[in-house]
Amino acid sequence: MKATTQMSPASRPRTAAQAAGTLADTENGNEQLLGIGAAADRCGVSERAMRYYQQLGLITPCGSTPGGMRRYSQQDLARVTRIRQLQTLLGLNLDEIAIVLRNEDRMAEIRHAYHHKRTSDRHRQELAEESLELQQQLRATVEAKRAAIDEFITDLDNRIARTRDVLQQIAAASSQ
Repeated sequence: MKATTQMSPASRPRTAAQAAGTLADTENGNEQLLGIGAAADRCGVSERAMRYYQQLGLITPCGSTPGGMRRYSQQDLARVTRIRQLQTLLGLNLDEIAIVLRNEDRMAEIRHAYHHKRTSDRHRQELAEESLELQQQLRATVEAKRAAIDEFITDLDNRIARTRDVLQQIAAASSQ
């Protein structure tokens, strides 16, 4: 199976389709790029969180002004929304989120390469195998979180049962 080099989203250039789409939309005036404050407001996070996500390589603003002010596209906002989903829905920490995003980015690259007309059947097979491996890794991450949640629920159930026993004992003692 083909080994892949993992790059952080900050160091990885956008795919050609992403870059072309962002540039074309911006040039045509179809997409308004947002400053960090407006982007943070839209995503329901703080500006500090946006900067931190960028520092960790979770997001890469699509551009900046000549003065260095960050500019965010709808695609960038979708990525921040995805980060928040992974935090709130799955309870992943930022290191785990970085891995998930890296794998999702790679799967998008694989899909693009797989559907390219010049991709050989052999290369398509390699891409599909790599995609399967990435999906299995993601499933293992989610399964580990689920196991931890199941453990937590079992502990809560045990505590609830003990508290009910205490309440029954108190009720029995006070009725005598």
